[in-house]
Amino acid sequence: MTASGAPQLALFGREGELISLSVATDPKLLEDLLEALASLDFPVNPQLYHRTAEVLVEFPAYSNQVEKVREVLLGQGFDSGRIRVSRPLAGARSA
Repeated sequence: MTASGAPQLALFGREGELISLSVATDPKLLEDLLEALASLDFPVNPQLYHRTAEVLVEFPAYSNQVEKVREVLLGQGFDSGRIRVSRPLAGARSA
């Protein structure tokens, strides 16, 4: 439960909690980023958000997969510190 008394919603699987990962990149590097994500050993279903100077790539993953994503991005020359982790259901309210 949160400080407001509302329960925190979360989904869990064998790989941990379902989370949302996002990575911002230069539009010129988008194809390289998507190829790096495609090399992961789990499916990545990204949503792309195009902004003026960057593209935000967002996709669901499990909490135990975050380090693997960091390793793959680092191995492909990306700054693994640009990965943002959020809980997709944190803002949801139960009825």
